[in-house]
Amino acid sequence: MPLELVTVPCLSDNYAFLVHDPASGETAVVDVPEAEPVMAALAERNWRLTQILLTHHHGDHVAGVAALREATGARVAGAAADAHRLPPLDLALAEGNRVRIGSEEGTVIEVPGHTVGHIAFHFADSGLAFTGDSLMAMGCGRLFEGTPPMMWQSLRKLSALPADTLICSGHEYTQANARFACTLEPENPVLIFRVGSIAAARKEGRPTVPSQLSDEIATNPFLRAGEAAVKAAVGMADAEDAEVFAEIRRRKDNF
Repeated sequence: MPLELVTVPCLSDNYAFLVHDPASGETAVVDVPEAEPVMAALAERNWRLTQILLTHHHGDHVAGVAALREATGARVAGAAADAHRLPPLDLALAEGNRVRIGSEEGTVIEVPGHTVGHIAFHFADSGLAFTGDSLMAMGCGRLFEGTPPMMWQSLRKLSALPADTLICSGHEYTQANARFACTLEPENPVLIFRVGSIAAARKEGRPTVPSQLSDEIATNPFLRAGEAAVKAAVGMADAEDAEVFAEIRRRKDNF
C-alpha cells in the first residue's frame, strides 16, 4: 500500500509534507518551517507523528522542530554532514542510507548546492522524492554555499529518478519560476500549457507542489541546461552543460 502524502502550507510560502503509512499508522514529516500547521494537519487526520526528516539546516525548514519534537516525541533525522547546525539528531544520514516509514524504505540522496549538506529522500515504491530547496517546481534553490557544477550534478541525480516521481519541494515559487522559464523558451508548448495550469491552480488557492518529474524535465530550465534550444537561448551553443546551468542560475538571480 503506497504512502499517503499531505502537503502542509507553512509561513508565507513554505511547505512541510506529512507522509503516512496506513498499515502501521506511522507518520513522518519532511521539514518543519513551523509546528502549528503540522500539528493541526496531524490532529485533523488523527495521525501519530513518529519521525521528522530534515533536508537542510535553514531556519525556514527547521524552526518548528523543537516544538514538534516536544509535543510528539518524534525522532529527528538529518544529514550527518550538517549535524553541527541542525537540531539535535537521533539519526545522522549520508548518501545511500535508508529511512523507513512503516514497511517502505526511502533512500537518502546527497544533493549539495543550495547548502553543502543538503539531502533528499526518495521513496521509490510510492514514487515520492522530497527535495527541499534543491530541485524545485520550475526552478532550483539559490547557491548559498555550493558551486554551479556541484548543483548541476545534484540536479542530474534527481532527474535520473523515474519520470513519474512526484517532486515534493519546499516552496511555492512556481509561478515566478515559470515567468523566468518563459524568457528562455517562450515557444516551448509544454511550458506554455504548464504556465496556464499553474495560473489556474494559484487563482483557486491550490498548491503547485508537488510536481511530476516528467514535467520538470520538459519545462524546468535548470534541468534543461543540456538542451540545444536552451543553450542557444543563452548564447552558449557549444558550452558544457554545467557552464550553461551557471549562466541560467546567474540570470535567474538577477531576474
